[in-house]
Amino acid sequence: MRSFLMPTAGVTCMFALALAGCSAGSDSASDAAPKATDKATDQASSPSPSPSATSSSTSTSYAPYVSAVEASDNDAAGTPTTYNLAFVIAGGSTCTPKWNGTNAVGDSAVKSRISALTESGATVRVSFGGASGKELAATCDSASELAEAYGDALDAAGSTQADFDIEGDELTDSGSVALRSQAIAALQKERPDLEVSFTLPVMPSGLDSDSLALLASANTYDVQVSTVNLMTMNYGESYSGDMGGYAITSATAAHTQLKSVFGTEDSVAWRGMALTSMIGTNDVANESFSLADAAQVRAFAEEKGISWVSMWSTFRDQQCSDGDAAKDDALTNCSGVEQSSGAFAEAFSE
Repeated sequence: MRSFLMPTAGVTCMFALALAGCSAGSDSASDAAPKATDKATDQASSPSPSPSATSSSTSTSYAPYVSAVEASDNDAAGTPTTYNLAFVIAGGSTCTPKWNGTNAVGDSAVKSRISALTESGATVRVSFGGASGKELAATCDSASELAEAYGDALDAAGSTQADFDIEGDELTDSGSVALRSQAIAALQKERPDLEVSFTLPVMPSGLDSDSLALLASANTYDVQVSTVNLMTMNYGESYSGDMGGYAITSATAAHTQLKSVFGTEDSVAWRGMALTSMIGTNDVANESFSLADAAQVRAFAEEKGISWVSMWSTFRDQQCSDGDAAKDDALTNCSGVEQSSGAFAEAFSE
């Protein structure tokens, strides 16, 4: 997803971490996938994870992406359970975490913004990465330095949830992928309650080899992953049909992949998944995600027990003004379709 800066056998253990972990798991009550019983000893006798027998709910949460710096009138629409705060990246070429690469993580305005977002009882998830700038793993020199940078951002936000939106060059850089996995694993040892999600691009054919390699890397270093969040958007110019249908096809294909490589059952694979759509006009010509598509995706997510649904972004959840509609650049402050303000949030949360 764009930033607000501009308009195998080894993997089986990793998915167990999505529910309990090959080491000690988290006990948070947020919208991450529910945890199963401890797999540290069970893995020795059984290679396949099993779902929790005590999961309290299978309902799908709504967790939109929001700017950490600037409020939108549509932030509270749909009553989100969690807000994905976008994005923490490197400040220039240094290992310094900054919001959008410009604002210090301890910025007083950001702290006030987070306080306002959480007044309703919602939590915040810090999202690292995105489509623009450099993810911290590309600038930090060591896993310990990288873990400290991630931890500083989480502490400043008062969050125990970390989302890693990895795409583009960052996804194909095996060195930064490995360094990130090591840093996250080290951070989770210090913070047993830290919940981690990976946000990855997807196609109607499913996850590509780079995304699967990233998940394998996470497993190699014993990262405990709560959710794999699929970016159901920007497929390519040949995909000019039903965007809701493409999202469902993508999720179904990814589910088949995850179920196969993780060696788990249907319900566990679905619950370890989240779906994020780019509402309205997408960055690719001929792709437009409608309110009907949002309702279709929400119904599908509820049916399958998917952990959460999201959208890019609350700023875009409104109809364009004449001035915005005339811009050639992909839309940052409106959806590009006819709608009432907050209508996509309502569709995703009902």
